[in-house]
Amino acid sequence: VHLAESGGGLVQPGGSLRLSCAASGFTFSSYAMSWYCQAPGKERELVATITSIRSSTYYADSVKDRFTISRDNAKNTMYLQMNSLKPEDTAVYYCSTFFRGVRYWGQGTQVTVSS
Repeated sequence: VHLAESGGGLVQPGGSLRLSCAASGFTFSSYAMSWYCQAPGKERELVATITSIRSSTYYADSVKDRFTISRDNAKNTMYLQMNSLKPEDTAVYYCSTFFRGVRYWGQGTQVTVSS
């Protein structure tokens, strides 16, 4: 299993970013995928999840109505559209999946929201 995030960067408050997670080594379309974030000095926390079959979604309260998780099974890629970004969204963002009893993580991509 290999997960590779991209799309992070520095953005001003109120701005937008789109993160991508390219997946390989497993049947992407058959597994739920998630985004997590970890801010300095804090524990890693779940941001959003998208299921495999119906692409049902779950969001943490802190990002509801601002972030949108999606997936393209033909491209083995998951996305996180982040709008109305706030300084408190600053963190390393990781994509993750649970495959055959093991949780896998990408290397993470830094998102910094600052003026």
